[in-house]
Amino acid sequence: MTVALIDSGLGLLPTSAWLRRLRPELDLLLSLDPDGAPWGPKPAEWVTDRVLAAVDRVVGLGAEVVVLPCNTASVTALDEVRAHLGDAIPVIGTVPAIKPAAAASRSVAIWATAATTASAYQADLIARFGNGADVVGVACHGLADAIDVGDAESVRAAIDAAVAGTPGDCDAVVLGCTHYPLVADEITARLPAGVTLFDSAPAVAAQTLRRIDRLGRELRGSGSVSVLLSGRPGGLPASALSYRAGRELAAPAR
Repeated sequence: MTVALIDSGLGLLPTSAWLRRLRPELDLLLSLDPDGAPWGPKPAEWVTDRVLAAVDRVVGLGAEVVVLPCNTASVTALDEVRAHLGDAIPVIGTVPAIKPAAAASRSVAIWATAATTASAYQADLIARFGNGADVVGVACHGLADAIDVGDAESVRAAIDAAVAGTPGDCDAVVLGCTHYPLVADEITARLPAGVTLFDSAPAVAAQTLRRIDRLGRELRGSGSVSVLLSGRPGGLPASALSYRAGRELAAPAR
């Protein structure tokens, strides 16, 4: 069975790596968009068209399940993708882990891109899932871009700026961009002791597997990992190998 994951950049790596760890027999098709990245600042109609074009490509290549491990793609195009594909192909989106964080803590910071931090979408999630906790958004300027290109110095600088903007009494940080789990260890090292990180990638992978199991199909596959770069067959960017998830996906299937 082939599962396709669609994102503009390396934000699809954490969920992809979780899927490979949990079901190594799955074939993964990773669709990145270096020509159009980043998607966050782009108009909604442009992003929707870009995502739908990627969906058509991966389905044409045999994808039986589609995952959008990207907050921008999920917010902007998830409903359109589901309507476009109908019921035959499950489509799984991504939501930041605000609900579990607010259930476990009374003071929560959501680290996200500047666009997401200022969005009505995030405000709605806080209103729906904040559970009475004190939830604050922290814009992590440049962090996702630095992760995409593997610029370790810029990653450190962006994390330090985000830590400085996080209230001192926060004991939970939600990683509200799917790129950020790639540098979770660096984030943890710079936050005060006792702060818990909440990452949506394990939950998205688990939901994907639940949807696969509901299909009732035999999971035949070789554990292959294929990559599309703006629709062209290719490989993972060199920067992906800077991260554990990227190295796991680049390794031969077990």
